[in-house]
Amino acid sequence: MATRDPSDLIQEFLGSAHIFSATVRSVVEERVLADVIGDRLTFSQYKLLRLVSRTDGHSIGQVASFLGVSDAAASKAVQKLVRSRLLNRAEGKPDRRTMHLSLTRLGRRWVEDYEEARNKKMAGIFEAFPADELRRAAELLDRLSASLVSHGANPEELCLQCGIYFRNKCLVRQLANRNCFYARHLIPAGAAADAGNGAKSKRAGKGLRGRRSSGRGA
Repeated sequence: MATRDPSDLIQEFLGSAHIFSATVRSVVEERVLADVIGDRLTFSQYKLLRLVSRTDGHSIGQVASFLGVSDAAASKAVQKLVRSRLLNRAEGKPDRRTMHLSLTRLGRRWVEDYEEARNKKMAGIFEAFPADELRRAAELLDRLSASLVSHGANPEELCLQCGIYFRNKCLVRQLANRNCFYARHLIPAGAAADAGNGAKSKRAGKGLRGRRSSGRGA
């Protein structure tokens, strides 16, 4: 029985991985986002909103690395989202190179609307495959990714390999000893919601005080 040329298997696997990646990008990400938001938000802009929803303390250089663009393009992307009232931006103190970015109410709603639509679409697809099979496939992809990264990456560089799909259990971080951006900047679970609830309470308090003042003046 003739043995198969390893290069054929490599080509076949890389081809499958490329098709899967391209399909996720065009069908799961861009098309679902367009269905939910229309042309008001590109997927690159959504990625930045998603990053901000999970992390704090950003520099233009880190945003540029995350989006895969120049510092100038990253600065423009942030400015555009601020003008669109999807992001709040404050200068860092004492280090002005660091920005404090946060989602506005509209920005957070759009992120949540997209994720709900994406999860609903994927749930119907994933039902056709056994959970154990999907888990094994994910673990295999992680191990291969870690092997690829460990052969050509500098462990000192900030790793943003996972993009918007951060997971606490990351084999790339563990096996390839990467310097994870999310691990350094991750917002604690519930902190973003608490901050939003705090802002709502302040606004409600101001409204209540205003009504009381109006009542006293009547």
